[in-house]
Amino acid sequence: MGSISKHTLQRLPTYLAYLKSLPCADNACISAAAIAAALELGEVQVRKDLSAVGSAGKPRIGYPVNDLIQHLEYFLGYSTRNRAVLVGVGNLGLALLSYGGFADYGLDIVGAFDSNPALIGLQIDGRPVLSMDELPTFCQRENVQIGILAVPSAAAQPCCDALIAGGVRAVWNFAPVHLKAPDGVLIQRENMASSLALLSYHLKQPERN
Repeated sequence: MGSISKHTLQRLPTYLAYLKSLPCADNACISAAAIAAALELGEVQVRKDLSAVGSAGKPRIGYPVNDLIQHLEYFLGYSTRNRAVLVGVGNLGLALLSYGGFADYGLDIVGAFDSNPALIGLQIDGRPVLSMDELPTFCQRENVQIGILAVPSAAAQPCCDALIAGGVRAVWNFAPVHLKAPDGVLIQRENMASSLALLSYHLKQPERN
């Protein structure tokens, strides 16, 4: 992650979402203490996180809200359009294709791929569903940077290899399996089983009065 920690990077979108939820006002400022209180974080942590993106609050004034939003969006790359493809047009894949909020984060899904002949040739929310055989060539031709995997575990590694062969440098993996990739390719796994385990464990604990 370069000079910024993974945990800091994961908190930055939370800061951005909170700042965008505030009432719009020109020249409005907010303190690190106010952000920390709203998000239940430590004030020192907030200051360190925001300094990592080049934002420094002014004493007794705080951070200009609009400037801080711009800093965060630029640092997170939301102002840059990243082209992506989705592999696996099952229930999860359809849900991801239908989600319009990705555009707010600079992500444009330009195509989908599946091995089911009944799906190939369809248009889903304006994106074509193509054959897996076309995946590497399509990624190269369309300058695709991100691959989204929503396939069964057994298919995940071959699909990941096809994405990498097409020049994809980042893979967002929803399959419950560990993937191998060469240096320079980032694999980000969404581990829904781990999240569900945390929720289930919490529900087993005695309620606190």
